[in-house]
Amino acid sequence: MTTLAIIGAGKGLGAAVARRFGREGFSVALISRHQGRLDALAAELEQDGVQAQGFTADVRDPASIAAALERATETLGPIEVLQYSPLPQKDFMRPVLETTPADLVGPVEFSIYGPVAAVHQVVPGMRFLPEGSRPSILFVNGGSAVKPGRNVTGTSIAFAGQKAYVDLLHEVLGEEDIYVGQLIIGGAIVAGDADKDPDVLADRIWQLHQKRDTLRDQVSED
Repeated sequence: MTTLAIIGAGKGLGAAVARRFGREGFSVALISRHQGRLDALAAELEQDGVQAQGFTADVRDPASIAAALERATETLGPIEVLQYSPLPQKDFMRPVLETTPADLVGPVEFSIYGPVAAVHQVVPGMRFLPEGSRPSILFVNGGSAVKPGRNVTGTSIAFAGQKAYVDLLHEVLGEEDIYVGQLIIGGAIVAGDADKDPDVLADRIWQLHQKRDTLRDQVSED
């Protein structure tokens, strides 16, 4: 059995994606900072027939990300799909003229250092997955990745950097048949919203992994 690792797993989109991939036979590694919340989510998913386990890491600490992904591989099996989708902190979003150099440290650690650490940890294993595997690295991001906002400076700058990294990965890893894609979501994820319901978004993420024929799927820019 291969594994989906979700960095930034929570009860909304993370849980929906875990259930969607779990129906396809994936085990799920849930990664975030709080072990208690991860254990509770894993228990809920187990009731739905999804094999899941939580592993703690701080996305602003590259070493902890690498360690969590290593533990996930040892416990659940090789990682075939990585999803990077943590929610940014509110203090990353300041007006442009109030944003100091110190204010950009957190967003850059969150949106660039974290993804680079995760990619370096999983790509070597993806190269040795069995024939027929479909290794994918999937990013979920906010609308300021494509349309910067004057009042959300930290995420606008850091998400743009992450988008550039995704573009480069898509080009280079595509040559090794490792797919890299991104789902960009404008606005909040709301249950019942036709475009941004977690289950609907989980289906779109599954399709990105399956179709592997597009770099970016954009939900909206509002």
